Amino acid sequence: MAKAAARPGYRCSECGWTTGRWVGRCGECQTWGSVAEAGAPKLATIASSRPVSKAVPIAEVSAQAADRALTGVGELDRVLGGGLVPGAVVLLAGEPGVGKSTLLLEVAARWARARRRTLYVSGEESAAQVRLRAGRTNALADELYLAAETDLGTVLGHIEEVEPSLLVVDSVQTIGTAEADGAPGGVSQVREVTGALVRVAKRRGMAVMIVGHVTKDGAIAGPRLLEHLVDVVLAFDGDRPSGFRMVRATKNRFGPADEVGCFELSEQGIVEVPDPSGLFTSQHATPVSGTCIGVTMEGRRPLPAELQALVASSALQVPRRTVHGLDSSRVAMVLAVLQRRARMGLAGQDVYVSTVGGARVADPSADLAIAVAVASAALNAIVPAGFVAIGEVGLAGELRRVPGLDRRLAEAARLGFTDAVVPADPHDPAQSGRPDSQHGQRSRPQIGHGLRLHPAPTIVHALAALRFERPADRSAPDDHHRLGSLGEVADAAVG
Repeated sequence: MAKAAARPGYRCSECGWTTGRWVGRCGECQTWGSVAEAGAPKLATIASSRPVSKAVPIAEVSAQAADRALTGVGELDRVLGGGLVPGAVVLLAGEPGVGKSTLLLEVAARWARARRRTLYVSGEESAAQVRLRAGRTNALADELYLAAETDLGTVLGHIEEVEPSLLVVDSVQTIGTAEADGAPGGVSQVREVTGALVRVAKRRGMAVMIVGHVTKDGAIAGPRLLEHLVDVVLAFDGDRPSGFRMVRATKNRFGPADEVGCFELSEQGIVEVPDPSGLFTSQHATPVSGTCIGVTMEGRRPLPAELQALVASSALQVPRRTVHGLDSSRVAMVLAVLQRRARMGLAGQDVYVSTVGGARVADPSADLAIAVAVASAALNAIVPAGFVAIGEVGLAGELRRVPGLDRRLAEAARLGFTDAVVPADPHDPAQSGRPDSQHGQRSRPQIGHGLRLHPAPTIVHALAALRFERPADRSAPDDHHRLGSLGEVADAAVG
């Protein structure tokens, strides 16, 4: 019997996954519409060719060709690892309206003011519109050239004519080429355009910065291959009402991939914020209850954040739990630990927890600051001035050490704080937090980074170490007098 002909296979254009029948969604990378019919594989023989330049030992390769050049924007240089490397391709992604074009126009202007030729290619705006924005943000420079193009061939022609050392493309989804199928912004188009820009960047030693769109889920639009083609991937995000913006490096072949740059978007453009410490804390004329300062980590940068809480009697059968700027499930866990381990009656109370300045805190080290703020609000007691609380809270009420504690404490000392409640070292008997058997007193605070450290093994010991103070205004009604003083709660829980 004659052998049946081989059935044609189907292959995903994104990841190369193959299947015997057509499906609408790739079974490997879960991409829709990427599976297409593929012919039988052909084994092609490629003839070897004589290399143009011989391979040399890596130690003999000159590193001067990869010397960094500062962009003039200090916060961006921090994220890039010290500046732009010649031939590097940087992808800046973010939501619409977050300020990507404004930031890159500022970078292009400062690069051009250093007498380095720059080409800004806009595919979304006309040249007149970009000129209007540049005049508003004072981003005009003699060496800054502007072109409004959407064809890849024309863009490459501008590069050959202008010969820039920096190319800005805004955005890659608007540039198209007749050499690839589909409309501009499609998978094949974005891949072909990015590949061409990468090749010309490496050949000419020209730095390239590309603007990329994101999907509604926050992922970079286009194929995942786009992130693999470029050298650096930056995420630009922030809180719209506050105007605060952050640039995070998610991939960096030439520097750290966990650095963060801070900016503020204003009417005059985008402004660097080299010291964002005061953005997430507030100044109170008189001390108030329900506030606590914690130090979180954004990449390698420690940032102080003020956590505020309000506890009030509830008239509802199910009390409210309102959270802003924090993970609601993590706040609910901290409230449960306070109620169960610290014996605080929060079941019939409305609890509101929020950050200051529109900060979004996802660091587990903020657990202790949340607990202190809630306890301060519930007991109508004030956290002593100069205290910060750093630590992760476990379900058993224990405090867990967090990474980067030394940097957090150094930043707190730089900002003028005097005391810090931190998790105790379980291997150090002196930090057990229990009364001394000979003297009947708790261990004295330790000194570290210029701060008085109060190591606490559990959340109850941490609350007891704070020594809450009652407000000066005794005329204010105290709805939570039945909870007792903090000392009574702590002693009962520890005993």
